[in-house]
Amino acid sequence: MKGINEDCDRLISNQKNLLDTIPEMVLLVKDSQTIEFMNPSAQSFFGNLCSSNDSMTSQEAKQLDSLLFIVAKTINDEGIGETLDTTFGESHLEYTLAHFRGYKGDALHWFFIRDLTDNKNQLEELSLFHNSIETILSHKISDLKESERMRRSLASELNSLKEHLKEQPEEGKMVGSSRALSELRDMVFQVAKSDATILITGESGTGKELVANLIRESSTRNDKPFLKINCNTISDSLLESDLFGHEKGSFTGADSKRKGKFEVVDGGTIFLDEIGDISARMQAALLRVLQDGEIIRVGGNSPVQIDVRVIAATNRDLAGMVQDGSFRLDLFYRLNIINISIPPLRERKDDIIDLTTHFIRKYRKAFKKEISFLPQSILDRLLLHDWPGNVRELENVIQRAVLMAKNNVITENELFFDTVTQDNEPVSQSSHLDNIDGKSLKSLVADVERDIIVHSLQKNRGNVAETAKLLDIGKTAFYDKMKRYNISAKDHK
Repeated sequence: MKGINEDCDRLISNQKNLLDTIPEMVLLVKDSQTIEFMNPSAQSFFGNLCSSNDSMTSQEAKQLDSLLFIVAKTINDEGIGETLDTTFGESHLEYTLAHFRGYKGDALHWFFIRDLTDNKNQLEELSLFHNSIETILSHKISDLKESERMRRSLASELNSLKEHLKEQPEEGKMVGSSRALSELRDMVFQVAKSDATILITGESGTGKELVANLIRESSTRNDKPFLKINCNTISDSLLESDLFGHEKGSFTGADSKRKGKFEVVDGGTIFLDEIGDISARMQAALLRVLQDGEIIRVGGNSPVQIDVRVIAATNRDLAGMVQDGSFRLDLFYRLNIINISIPPLRERKDDIIDLTTHFIRKYRKAFKKEISFLPQSILDRLLLHDWPGNVRELENVIQRAVLMAKNNVITENELFFDTVTQDNEPVSQSSHLDNIDGKSLKSLVADVERDIIVHSLQKNRGNVAETAKLLDIGKTAFYDKMKRYNISAKDHK
């Protein structure tokens, strides 16, 4: 008998040690009405809910009722032996109910419970993370599909850059392979060797300065000085002194004798751009240079012999100006010995491909962009445009497109054409009246005067002489007003 008791004590002790140490919560429930035993894990989670506890709190009583309800429901649903789950407060629990045979034949059940709250929260976080990853991947896949769609679309188009990028002219050279440009080059090479005065005509932005460069480089004076002067950016009095020089004391500030550009460039070439903007006095002085090969310094009386080849350029109709008396007929004949007329870009659209490729090459290097694809659809749009600003406008469009391109291809999203203000666009008269508070009459008049000057320059595409004539003001006074209001004619060409 003693041995049997010792074995029973040993088994009871082992069972108690096992129940006390396992992390799962273990309860022994009697008749679905009372809890006879709870291991330490269960007591730590629920509190002491055993029937022997006479000082049970109301919270613990509620916990007991909830647990007993779960046990009864599981027994009624014949769920004994199955692993089930439930929500207990804010906790996620997994439990199993098993039969326990009491030594008195009582209806007992083991109630094994595991707290899965942390695991559940982790799974939810993983699920959210997984969904986020799926969303990101979905967007990336959509982007890749769109890129692939664009790649396939572009692959079916002709890459206009492929062949043209192989051979490109040097910077500063005339670009194009049209018949009109070939004839222009032939004419330049034919007349460049002579010392005859050349008049280059054409719309603004056609490349008159490039033609002047080619004439000089192809001439016998290509190793001699070459100066370029824009006649409409310098006031009349300063232009005369700049070109012909002045004697000491000829005007305020003339502290010493000074050679003009014609003397400095003696033996070389001088390029007079916007020749149609010079005054009647300058026209007479320039006529003397072309007829007699001599100049007279401002304030001087003695002629100075010079040997200078003159190339002039204008975007104005000099013949029409001769008719209305604003340009000397004899000077026109002297300038127009050889006339090189540059056709506008809309009349030589065969050059658009070469020019576009040239500008892409220029600006992809400047902006460090790997532009290597120009779809035929983009080229078609360029060919359909009329290019009122000629080559200069085309360069602006391509420069902007290369700068804005996101990949190695120019698309419709980067192609923006310049808009030109119509000459008959009305000027708003209300803006100044809306902002008169706190301003003096003098400042208000100045604002109006500045806007009129800017609008008139835009209307005449930056032509100072024409604008001054339109506003019935002397050219010198007009330059003074432009300087006062910090207005540049170049910004409105």
